[in-house]
Amino acid sequence: MATTSTTDNTTSNADSGKVNFSTDSSLPGEQFEVRQTHPTGDYTPDPLKSLPLSPQRQALVEDIIALYEMKPTVTRIKRYTPDCVYNDQFVYANDRYKMAAQWYALPKLFAGAKSHGYQVVTNDRDLIQFRHQEEWTFKVIPKTAVVNAIVSLSLDPATIDSDFIQVKYHKDQANEKDYSNSGIGAIIKKFQADNVPKLMSTPELKEFEADKDAGKEKRAKHGSGGEDGNAPVKNL
Repeated sequence: MATTSTTDNTTSNADSGKVNFSTDSSLPGEQFEVRQTHPTGDYTPDPLKSLPLSPQRQALVEDIIALYEMKPTVTRIKRYTPDCVYNDQFVYANDRYKMAAQWYALPKLFAGAKSHGYQVVTNDRDLIQFRHQEEWTFKVIPKTAVVNAIVSLSLDPATIDSDFIQVKYHKDQANEKDYSNSGIGAIIKKFQADNVPKLMSTPELKEFEADKDAGKEKRAKHGSGGEDGNAPVKNL
């Protein structure tokens, strides 16, 4: 899988230096949510245009991709801080224990998952974003779906310069609008995240049980997934 441009080997893999969030690592994951909308919602990746990453950041992205491909390990789950938030179309998990349960539960829903490529479009000091194409094969229904999404990884300020970078907030968007974090959809997402761990017997989950007590805040409700909901348009 190609992940960085091969046309210019002299291109620096340093981050942009831009800071998007607080540098206080003690703040809960909710404080590290990136907000955005997209002009079209087309997140089809072009791996040859991917921004180069440092080896430490490349390793982080590859671990996240492995999770999407249903290859969870305790080490890969530890890419997230205990107080992390995971937010996608179906789930709002606000600690590492709940988030871990989501990754370990995927094989119960899908017979297979395969990444078809990604394109890093943002490499800021505290934020990595990449377009990602993922193929999901359902377990009960003989159907395969291909989803293009923008994945945003808000980085833990305390580990940005370490060999093992961690994530405070993981957002996965497949549509042009951001999540309002309010309404019936948000309630269903939270209910799912809160209850899946109760149904899981995966031994590895015990590694993260203490994270249930991690510091957290109520999810920020924006009322809208558009610009009036603090989600400016970005052509990612």
